[in-house]
Amino acid sequence: MATRTDAPTRREQILKEAARLFAERGFHGVGVDEIGAAVGISGPGLYRHFPGKDAMLAELLVGISGQLLTGAKRRLAEADGTPATRVLDSLIEGHIDFALDDRPLITLHDRELDRLRDSDRKLVRQLQRQYVELWVEVVRAVYPGLTEPAARSAVHSVFGLLNSTPHLGRAGTLPGRGVTAALLHRMARGAFAAAGEG
Repeated sequence: MATRTDAPTRREQILKEAARLFAERGFHGVGVDEIGAAVGISGPGLYRHFPGKDAMLAELLVGISGQLLTGAKRRLAEADGTPATRVLDSLIEGHIDFALDDRPLITLHDRELDRLRDSDRKLVRQLQRQYVELWVEVVRAVYPGLTEPAARSAVHSVFGLLNSTPHLGRAGTLPGRGVTAALLHRMARGAFAAAGEG
């Protein structure tokens, strides 16, 4: 079984470079030859791994939605018996990891989701709804006075805040990962606290 310390597979390398290039230049602004060159293989060599660019885009966007949901479920399972505030902190930390480490995927989602086939786009939306509902349950445990619609609105608002990382500037211009993560965490908790006071 692969672990996070294992070297990425060729398929993972292709997806990472495709995400970066698609985010930088747009889906239609990148050819398979450029993606291949970025990972040291010929453009046609990509077809051993993916049927085409559309398949790469689908795997990227469906994949990250699935990973976020799976990660949140794992955090909830590991937190059995933990105070709800700590569970919320854990969910926030997991989403911050995504927002800082997978910035191109946020850009890609914002720009290219409509390019997916209907079935893939529906799957992305379904996974995202499930992810949101996990958060809503935890937020309402921390702030029981929040109605379900208000909690859902707060969760979406916090996602907007956390997913703003592509607009923070180039990675080298940020104050450092730890400082940025801590700032985002404080802002997310502050937003939930403000919602809970309403």
